[in-house]
Amino acid sequence: MLHHRGAKSGTWRVNPLARQDLPNGWAIFGSRGGSPTDPDWVRNLVANPDAKVEVGSSTFDVRARVATGQERARIWEEQKRRNPAFAAYEERTRRQIPVVILEPTGEATSAAGVS
Repeated sequence: MLHHRGAKSGTWRVNPLARQDLPNGWAIFGSRGGSPTDPDWVRNLVANPDAKVEVGSSTFDVRARVATGQERARIWEEQKRRNPAFAAYEERTRRQIPVVILEPTGEATSAAGVS
């Protein structure tokens, strides 16, 4: 679960998302099922990169950044290999699907304490 602030409102939002575990964080994917526009949470994270992510029963403070170049390509190709539905999303749209990296900025806490 991704907890993030709205780009304009600053209101906390929550989205369940597919993730790929990375050596120091997680990757999430702005596929939106292959629709022509990025999901709102991508814009929100660009505007407000400090967020929280629930993984299992733990919550982590994270800082988000959009992956580019070879880093994006490597992670995206692995996601398509792991879950072929992502390749289908890519075929449905003309946009490049964003790969967002979530890097932990602190220690894990209990998921029950998320705002």
